[in-house]
Formats: sequence, structure tokens, C-alpha cells
Amino acid sequence: MSAGALSAQPDKAEVRRGNRAFGRGEFATAELEYRRALERDSTSVPALYNLGNARYRQEQFEQAEAGLKEKIERFSNPVQRADAFHNLGNMQLLQKKYTESIESYKDALRLRPNDMETKSNLAYAQKMLENQQDEQQGQDQDQEQDEDGQDNQDQDQDQNQNQDQREQEVPPKISPQDARQMLEAMLQKERETQEKVNEEKAKAVVSPLKKNW
Repeated sequence: MSAGALSAQPDKAEVRRGNRAFGRGEFATAELEYRRALERDSTSVPALYNLGNARYRQEQFEQAEAGLKEKIERFSNPVQRADAFHNLGNMQLLQKKYTESIESYKDALRLRPNDMETKSNLAYAQKMLENQQDEQQGQDQDQEQDEDGQDNQDQDQDQNQNQDQREQEVPPKISPQDARQMLEAMLQKERETQEKVNEEKAKAVVSPLKKNW
């Protein structure tokens, strides 16, 4: 449903002005108008929903999520509820709350099973959660290896104290510990780079918010 699609009503002038500002990309102004609409009528579903969209566009993801989650039960129309759950999933996804976003997309699909945008976002959130879990598992393994490496390093230091002067004349070599540390540094850099790539993909792949009411 496009912005301003609801029938014009005298007491909804603020919502109409907010929708026009939203359409011009003036999201802070739109937010102000939706707030004014809610001061006039705290039960206004369009104002509640569109306020979340305005906050989202200003990258106030946490505030947008909290406001929408708190009021989502007020949306009695199944289509409106599906829109709201889709947008809630987007807000959670961009905060890397992958498990919560998956549940929100599923809620949207229960109401509107054939929504391809929501299905696409659900698949993406599931993939991101899998990547996050794999990364966490890799970090746990790295920590275990570091602990093992520290034990080995202590043993090596004891052995080195017993070595004679002859070894000082031997050209230095990279120890297994140094090699492992170098490799781990490279892997960490690669993980950081991949995380940045994933964040950019998230911005490019995730379908947009459902439009204002």
C-alpha cells in the first residue's frame, strides 16, 4: 500500500503531512508529524506504523523495533500485520538479531504465505545466523588452540633455558607458535573483511520496508 493511500480524514491531517514529508525523504519531519497524529489519537494505526518506518529511515533501528513491537498487536487487519512483521524483521536483521528477525519473518508469512520479499529476507536471515554460529564456533576453537599454545610455549621456554651457546650462532627460524599466530592474524583479518562484505550484502539484498499506510 502506497504512502497516503488511506482515505483523507480531517483528524488525520498530520498523517497525510507525514506521508508527504516521508515521500520527499524528509524523515525527521515525517516523524514529527506522526508524533503529532498520535498526540491527537494515540490509537491511530497508520501513525504508529508509519512512525516506525520514519525511524527506520533515520537508522534508529532499536527505537523503531521497540515501538513497532510494542504496538503490533493493535494491527487487526491481516495484511497490515503482515507488513508490520516484515518491517520488524528488517529492523532486527540490521541489528544482527538474526534469530528474532527469522521469527518475525515467519510471523509475516503465516499471515501472507506467498510474499516473495519476506521469503527472500527469511532465507537471508537464516544464512546470516548460520554464518554467525560458524564464526562463533571458530572463535571458540581459536581460544582452545591459544590455551594449548600457551602450555606448549611454557614448555619451550623451559627447554630453551637448557640450550647452550651454540644455538645462538644458528640463523633464527620461525617457530610453530609464531607461524600459528601469523596464520591466526591473517584469518582474523579475513573474518573482519568478510563481516564487512556481509554487512554490505545485507544492505543490498534485503528487500525494503513495506510502504507507509
